[in-house]
Amino acid sequence: MGPSPHEVTLRPATLDDVPILQKWDREPHVIACSTDNPAATTAFDNTDWAQEITGAGDADYHLIAEVDGRPIGAMQVIDPLAEPTHYWGEVEPHLRAIDIWIGERDALGRGYGTSMMTQVIDGAFADPSTVAIIIDPLNSNTDAHRFYQRLGFRVVGRRSFDGDDCLVHRLDRTTWQDRR
Repeated sequence: MGPSPHEVTLRPATLDDVPILQKWDREPHVIACSTDNPAATTAFDNTDWAQEITGAGDADYHLIAEVDGRPIGAMQVIDPLAEPTHYWGEVEPHLRAIDIWIGERDALGRGYGTSMMTQVIDGAFADPSTVAIIIDPLNSNTDAHRFYQRLGFRVVGRRSFDGDDCLVHRLDRTTWQDRR
């Protein structure tokens, strides 16, 4: 049986998705959620999307969210201890880090982000070794803070990542299980 109408489905990103990822990377609403730099022209500075996708592995991969077969957003899931850039620095083992963005403006505010996050969180915690999920929304992005906190994430504290002032949040396995 296929997905219900208007249901979000997630699939691995492929090289065919590079043009849409490049388009979303230049969308003002995506840029505003990804960097505090007012001069930024892309959300994910200098990202080579083809390299990101072909370099995917267990420690770092991208998913495309679709509704009725139409790509509407993307997610990145990483093992912050094992991924090669060490973006998160020193972290404990058995974590996952998630990044989410809705690329299509008309898909905002329709519950798709909640569905995307729920699916990826369930998938991360399906691995019994995963103890928690961490995220790093901009400190200025209070809408994102409310969104993540509604899902059960709690604030860990402020931290600078690549010059951006972020408010790190964490969702522990037990918190998620208690909410389910």
